[in-house]
Amino acid sequence: MTFPDITSELRAAMPELRGRLLGNEPLAPLTWFRVGGPAQALFTPADEQDLAYFLAHLRSDIPVCCIGVGSNLIVRDGGLPGVVIRLSPRGFGDVRVDGDLVQAGTAALDRRVAEAAAAADLGGLEFLFGIPGTIGGALRMNAGANGGETRDVLVEASAIARDGTLRRFDNAGMKFGYRGNGVDPSLIFTSARFRGIPAAPEAVRARMTVVQAHRESAQPIREKTGGSTFKNPPGHSAWKLVDAAGCRGLRVGGAQVSEMHCNFLINTGDATAHDIETLGETVRARVKAQSGIDLHWEIKRIGLEKR
Repeated sequence: MTFPDITSELRAAMPELRGRLLGNEPLAPLTWFRVGGPAQALFTPADEQDLAYFLAHLRSDIPVCCIGVGSNLIVRDGGLPGVVIRLSPRGFGDVRVDGDLVQAGTAALDRRVAEAAAAADLGGLEFLFGIPGTIGGALRMNAGANGGETRDVLVEASAIARDGTLRRFDNAGMKFGYRGNGVDPSLIFTSARFRGIPAAPEAVRARMTVVQAHRESAQPIREKTGGSTFKNPPGHSAWKLVDAAGCRGLRVGGAQVSEMHCNFLINTGDATAHDIETLGETVRARVKAQSGIDLHWEIKRIGLEKR
């Protein structure tokens, strides 16, 4: 699918723009599933000020979506109208440690933040080592693994609103919940501060080794996947429900429920976004029929179906 080009109009309205703006840019290479259609416009801001300038001058009727490294994302085959914003490590990837505080831009990989904390002999952030996304996604999803969650360590987060203004949120202001928060979804997080706990370096490294070993032994991390597909229902493990419904190894087109961990969907090589989403919905229906429990997507699904 090809969208009408809006990049010339955007550039004309924003003569001081410094970031990269591309029209009808493929998004599949930017996601771990490697599927999906293009963005009508893809904007990579130079820094926080450039992002604020762009949003302040963008027409209010143009939709905006922000993505990270695409590790928890299905872009549908018809692509996304409007503007997709992708923060780059160059402008939003700095990680600094000051005492027991770790400051990180939201394009920084979660594991890099865990490594920076470990290098400063700080514990409490080891769980981030097992999450294959960025800090922006961790804030938006209250990402967690191995017994830890983002809300356990966050001190403050900064974000740019749709009108270009800077907002700051303390931990309580984020209104964290299970795999989510209560902050306006139109806000784009740009940085965060976390508090670590002084710890013996060998103990921190040992915990990170355990986290990595668990990922490698239990998850299909070398496949084209999107991480955990469904949230764990209260009192249940999603993977156990999927397994009990007979869905391990189930296929739709080029998409398959992982044999290794059946809360993971994988692109076996030629899947479309429609294949993957249809497989997920098939799994949900079978689990509902078998257990009476509704599974809810943890993977974000965005964009239009292909016409």
